Amino acid sequence: MIEYIKGEIVELTPTRMIIECAGIGYELNISLNTYSYYNGKQTGKIYVYEVIREDAHLLFGFAEKAERELFLMLTSVSGVGPNTARMILSSLPPSELIQVIANKNETALTAVKGIGLKTAQRILVDLRNKVKPIEGITTGTTTIAESGAIAEEAVAALVMLGFQKAASQKAVTTILKGSPALAVEQVIKTALRML
Repeated sequence: MIEYIKGEIVELTPTRMIIECAGIGYELNISLNTYSYYNGKQTGKIYVYEVIREDAHLLFGFAEKAERELFLMLTSVSGVGPNTARMILSSLPPSELIQVIANKNETALTAVKGIGLKTAQRILVDLRNKVKPIEGITTGTTTIAESGAIAEEAVAALVMLGFQKAASQKAVTTILKGSPALAVEQVIKTALRML
């Protein structure tokens, strides 16, 4: 099991990161929360969870141990896989997700793509006694100067998360018309709630 990787951030998008350590480039699937944390940084230490399937070996990366713990709790729920857990953590920052679970807020969970009422209820029942407030969770945001770059990056991230390109472009355009100063991760979070 890999605990963490420390090295140079070679590539960073809202859904994946490539970090080079000792001459090896590791591709990690990340959430928007983790993207926000590392955006603009050249090096970093990222906590890792490895998923080994019959057809693939995947690495999921997290800015903090607390986010990884939430990811592991989510994937322990029947019907919630790694990509669904990442989608939840991209739609709801860890601190907000803890509040959603503590308050038994089904509506907030069903707003996430791929989460139906039964899955939301299962998450709330299974995790209500496991989740407690976690200190030190970062929720920083950064901005990219060009609106076009934000739109392009947001659409690419939404497509990688499984949304159709045309619908993603329409949602991102609508969001940026209303709030042109939003950071890319805020655009994606808003689009996730719209789609």
